Amino acid sequence: MSQARLASCLPLPLEHKVLVNVIEKAKDWALMHGVGMRDKKQFSKDSIQIAPFVLLPSPFPQTEFNKAVELQPVLNELMHKVAHDDEFLEHTLQNALQVDEFTANLYNIWVKVRNEGVAQSLSLGLFRSDYLMQKGGNHIKQVEFNTVASSFGAISTNLPAMSRYILRQLGHGDLIKHMPENRALAGLCAGITEAFDLFGSPDAVVVFVVEEVSYNICDQRFHEFHISETRPEIQILRKTLNELYEETELNDKKQLIIDGKPVAVVYYRSGYEPAQYPSSREWDARLRVERSTAIKCPSIHYQLAGTKKVQQALAGPGVLEKFMGAGAASSRVRDIFTGLYSLDFDESGERAVEMALEDAERFVLKPQREGGGNNLYGSDVRDALIRMRHSRERAAYILMERILPPLVAGYVVRPGAPVPPPITDLVSELGIFGVIIGTKDKIFSNKQVGHMLRTKLADANEGGVAAGLGALDSPYLLNM
Repeated sequence: MSQARLASCLPLPLEHKVLVNVIEKAKDWALMHGVGMRDKKQFSKDSIQIAPFVLLPSPFPQTEFNKAVELQPVLNELMHKVAHDDEFLEHTLQNALQVDEFTANLYNIWVKVRNEGVAQSLSLGLFRSDYLMQKGGNHIKQVEFNTVASSFGAISTNLPAMSRYILRQLGHGDLIKHMPENRALAGLCAGITEAFDLFGSPDAVVVFVVEEVSYNICDQRFHEFHISETRPEIQILRKTLNELYEETELNDKKQLIIDGKPVAVVYYRSGYEPAQYPSSREWDARLRVERSTAIKCPSIHYQLAGTKKVQQALAGPGVLEKFMGAGAASSRVRDIFTGLYSLDFDESGERAVEMALEDAERFVLKPQREGGGNNLYGSDVRDALIRMRHSRERAAYILMERILPPLVAGYVVRPGAPVPPPITDLVSELGIFGVIIGTKDKIFSNKQVGHMLRTKLADANEGGVAAGLGALDSPYLLNM
């Protein structure tokens, strides 16, 4: 499967001495501006190391970048409507629920809360829609839509300044005009503070739900630091799901109480994968939060709306139009979809299995999971489908046509790796951040707030930075 190629913003290779010198400067810049993560192998709360980054900003067509930015509020509203359509979620997820225990547990919480009466009708979404360019025109195609723990808005806000610094050090300050500003951190934090204000209790607190061990600490903490700087009266607590179980209670008004104070907003940076619920305590904590008056980011129905089965269902005939009408907006959204197929036990599911077995390289097999590292590619697709062909397990997956983005040569700088790194072929994935706050009947805020670019080796299937597979990057916009 051949891929197109885009030229790097500077002729490569860079001269050896120049390259070594600028990498040393770039590493120091990264460490001193929080482009970092904790070391998974030698974890210490007293130190961070650089997050993997691409030395030079990667080319991206300006028209496609602008398209993604303009579409984000449209997609925010679409997912908001999907999340509030009980019948659609029930119908779409029914087969996956029989075989995917994690999604079923989320779903059961949703049903319990609906049956007893929703205490907080407002939801906060800090979303991210991810795109790859597709060969044959380099038009963007959506990889996925993230509704929970959408990461790297904070660190990515610093990436353009880092890339501008590197370009100036290389004597190419004239190129920085091609680099878009990125205010993702301020926009995401404004979503949290706006939700806090809508909650309407000045003495309330905000809770960030975090992992037992946080490697991606800079990206999380920058949100706290920014809110502390801009809204010093808002107190932020960091709690694990287990700590929420131990330290919170619901009062008779269904307020979530911690340290004697009501919780206004619960922002999940954990809780998106099964390993983060090792016991019933974590699930009980999640149910307690969901039953409360706290504004959830995301609410349980937002998280369900972000599943791969919903993404696949939205690509079906007439489904977008059901939520958006038959106008230009639904056409623009349909244009970013690639081929998405159900693997349910029906005629279309059997056709999808046959299609994938015939040419497995054309497809990606995706489970209902977030966090990177879960998808299957190439021969693994064929092996998995042969194994699951007559098992209900296959209904928990969707089949997606593989997107073949253009290649660009570049240098990936990683902690502990030899300097200078080799020139390698890379591919880039653009993420656009969006914020939405609303109830089923009223949207209070809906905006696009920034972007991120994740770049990975062209022969690597996954690109998650936190999972150790990708590198942080900045777009260099091309007039093409």
